[in-house]
Amino acid sequence: MRRSRLITLAVSVAASLGATLTLAVPAQASASDHYVALGDSYASGVGADNYTAESGACKRSTNAYSALYNTKIKPASYKSVACSGAVTTDVINNQISALSSSTTLVSITIGGNDVGFSTIMSTCVLQGESQCVAAVATAETKARTELPGKLANVYKGIKAKAPSARVVVVGYPVFYQLGTPCAGLSATSRTRLNAGINLVDDIIRTAATSAGFTFADVRSAFVGHQLCSYGEKWMHALNVLNIGVSYHPTAAGQSGGYYPVFRSAAG
Repeated sequence: MRRSRLITLAVSVAASLGATLTLAVPAQASASDHYVALGDSYASGVGADNYTAESGACKRSTNAYSALYNTKIKPASYKSVACSGAVTTDVINNQISALSSSTTLVSITIGGNDVGFSTIMSTCVLQGESQCVAAVATAETKARTELPGKLANVYKGIKAKAPSARVVVVGYPVFYQLGTPCAGLSATSRTRLNAGINLVDDIIRTAATSAGFTFADVRSAFVGHQLCSYGEKWMHALNVLNIGVSYHPTAAGQSGGYYPVFRSAAG
């Protein structure tokens, strides 16, 4: 009789655990998602090579974090319209149309070009410390005064086109590890550039949270793999032979930095 009660208890516990595990499964399994990727060159995968022929100047890489998600998770559908050089108005005018009421997952990395990432880096590399510091200060002012409204417009557009979607806003890595011997830019320039990127990421995080979206912060994932770090570099340094890849993640940066952070945030 006692053994019978123990068996009954064991079955009851197992059933209870099974129910708990079932409830823990996300309401929308990843394989059933209809996923659309939006954004700029960090989303399209510039610097990660293996660009698709159809993407042309947008340079969408099969090594980009969204493409890796498609390969590994195999959602029901996947489309990337991310494009090199995109600003927030490009997302509104050219990318959001890829969304629909059936879209269940959206990723977006945008905002860096709105404050002039590429121009700032060119200034810092070519014109020296004082001009670099001034360029970052100008960008920070623009980020504080203009970027929140621009991001809010993008996020509002995403909500309108894909009201049921989970939206993951993916940020930018900080370029330099500080406090290590490093050729090239001065320590002051590197410090100011990092501060500018941190400001942009924090503004993006605030805007994403206000919209009810998830912010995927990649900054910690890149620590130890930044420029001037001792580990494997996940960022391209200045490349005069291929200027467009400069300061963008490598394929390893997309797979080792961006992808796991996005995967965790996507659920």
